Amino acid sequence: MENARARLSVVMPVYNEENTIQKIVERVLARPEVAELVIVNDASTDGSWERLQRFAAEPRVKLLQQPENRGKGAALIRGFQEATRDFVLVQDADFEYNPEDYPVVLEPLLSGKADAVYGSRFMGTPGMVRFFRHEMGNKVLTFFSNFFSDIHLSDMETCYKAFRREVIQNLKLTSERFGIEVELTAKLAKSRQLRIWEVPISYNPRRYDAGKKITWRDGVAALWHIVHFNCFCPAQESFYRPWSEVLGTPPGEEQE
Repeated sequence: MENARARLSVVMPVYNEENTIQKIVERVLARPEVAELVIVNDASTDGSWERLQRFAAEPRVKLLQQPENRGKGAALIRGFQEATRDFVLVQDADFEYNPEDYPVVLEPLLSGKADAVYGSRFMGTPGMVRFFRHEMGNKVLTFFSNFFSDIHLSDMETCYKAFRREVIQNLKLTSERFGIEVELTAKLAKSRQLRIWEVPISYNPRRYDAGKKITWRDGVAALWHIVHFNCFCPAQESFYRPWSEVLGTPPGEEQE
């Protein structure tokens, strides 16, 4: 992975993660692929922001503060806008996802095979036993996302999504909360030109008493977002510039 050095921007949304934030930042910065870590604190009410100050002098870290709590989606959108490197990857501020999987997620991008990569928790990788209803909920949401978007993913709701920077910055994203996962997938699919890959990753689910935030209400909201973004959001309103310009596709070859 030598050619991956100095090419990755990691975007990390943070909300009330004082117990894990220091160690996960250290793990991310220990990765040789990481050239830039964009941390967006979503107006945490615990000690997260104070603990982040120890990284303020680190040249690879950008510390951004939201003036008020707006949600994971709003934090990610801001982080995507601030990213400057060739590739952009999403990292949560806990230990559910392991930065040691970065080489696996980045490989299709580095080799020029993909424009976006999803790290799937459901492709047969070993790991801790998971919550059955939570996993089935994820699979149900992925099924409906696949049905409406007409792309076949195994894990739409995964945190580990990576993109060519010009691709993620060309998407018009509006979801401020957990609907961002659905919106990203729907708008990537609407391009009909972007090459989307899936790769297996490890997963270490945390318990709700350890700070897990997503609930069944977010699942219900996700169903609404699936219908909304796939059926009522026109493709031409999903991006800023024609994909032919972004991807270098010869004029006239773009698809609606």
